[in-house]
Amino acid sequence: MPGGSNATTTGVPRAGLPSQAVRPRRPRGEPWLGAVAAAFTLTQLVLVRPDLGLGWDETVYVSQVSGHVPAAYFSAPRSRGISLLVAPIASWSDSTVLLRIYLAVLSGLALYLALRVWRGHLGRGALALAGGLFASLWVTLFYGPEAMPNYWVAIGALACVGCFLRARANARDRAAWWGVFAGAALMACMRPMDAVYVVLPLLALSLRRPRLLVVLVVGLVAGAGEWVIEAYTSYGGLAQRLSAASAIQGGLGWHLAAVDQLRSLGGRTLCRPCTGSAPSPVVTLWWFALPLLAVLGAVVAVRARRALPLLLPLACAVTAAVPYLFLIGYAAPRFLLPAYALLALPAAHGLAHLITAPARRAGRTLAVSLVALGLAGHLTVQYVVLEHTVHSSAASRADWADTAAALHELGVRPPCLLSGYEAVPVAFYTGCDSAQTSGHDASITVAELTRAAHRTPFAVLVPPGGRPPAYARTWPEEQVDALRAYVAPEVRQGR
Repeated sequence: MPGGSNATTTGVPRAGLPSQAVRPRRPRGEPWLGAVAAAFTLTQLVLVRPDLGLGWDETVYVSQVSGHVPAAYFSAPRSRGISLLVAPIASWSDSTVLLRIYLAVLSGLALYLALRVWRGHLGRGALALAGGLFASLWVTLFYGPEAMPNYWVAIGALACVGCFLRARANARDRAAWWGVFAGAALMACMRPMDAVYVVLPLLALSLRRPRLLVVLVVGLVAGAGEWVIEAYTSYGGLAQRLSAASAIQGGLGWHLAAVDQLRSLGGRTLCRPCTGSAPSPVVTLWWFALPLLAVLGAVVAVRARRALPLLLPLACAVTAAVPYLFLIGYAAPRFLLPAYALLALPAAHGLAHLITAPARRAGRTLAVSLVALGLAGHLTVQYVVLEHTVHSSAASRADWADTAAALHELGVRPPCLLSGYEAVPVAFYTGCDSAQTSGHDASITVAELTRAAHRTPFAVLVPPGGRPPAYARTWPEEQVDALRAYVAPEVRQGR
């Protein structure tokens, strides 16, 4: 009874103590997670910069919901999740700065929420370190404010795996069940096949837990539902869309893409074809250290009889990485973002063990110093590569804007149509539609294209040293920045 000797501290005062309710304890470590997420957002805004123009793939995704440019052709592998994510800004504003700020803030908030799921599985220091390891990678910083799906698959993976562990441990944790569903749906909405690879270990573990299996599968279906429906309405069926997606990716099969991924770590956003030597070992050292630290963290967890919370993200990281290391014939650093996010958890646990394992004070001081020195070097390398990547990306996107300005001077203005070399991004910057008669973005026949040239301002873009298609060889040739444009005669007559 109140005031009795058996009263607890859950809001009822003990006998002899002041009569006041005990405040609930704030979950430990949340300020550190908030600091990591805030630093992540701020670093994006400072180093990646909001005025960075949209990249090739970004123009495709943003154009689907933009009210200012025609929608670009949407090829079979793409999913509309990222278009939905940017719609609150892109549907009414053409400001790249505003879109970048929106995505930077949203990515920081998402990282914070995804890390909070893991509070019961990692110590507060290790969890904050895990967030810092993932957020400090140049590829994470670069793609956080980009209108690209890979970062969001990583966030969905973190949330889904963490909530899966919580729901498995406590069937009455309703928030965890919803987290499993939401994390799976987010991944599948962004990249359906990536979601399947990530959750393979979860599906295996839930075979004896039908309810958990159902929630996981329903989440995947909910996220991928639009992609599947679109397969039947626009691509001739699910099998045909999967086949077309595989063909665009070079045909899924045995490819040793791990070497290509290694070559791309110097800041190449797409490595196709991936030629040349690998970057300096100083640049790639973290790529080898991360999985080794993750294995160390998992071994330590096994010895402490707390294996599953660290073995499961390690297993999911492996299944997420396998297709991009061994099953496609090209590389892009962003493909491995989900694996990096999941590996960061056991890797942080391994680092924490290196710091705390030495029994003597001198040994512990040395371990802390070495780890701090290693992290400082890591941050330096990531900054240098990020700066290089931002600079090279900004240059190519500025070239597209210059080409668009030159086309406007020639009379190719909205409503208009472009085809040929780099027509997709240049069309976005010009405000035109784009169409190709061959390649991954083939969406029109030559006859249809030439007919369209009589109705709308039209130009074919050709790289230096290239030849125009047969139907445009007699058209007037113009230099537009570094490219050549063959402009339909009707455009010249209408100027």
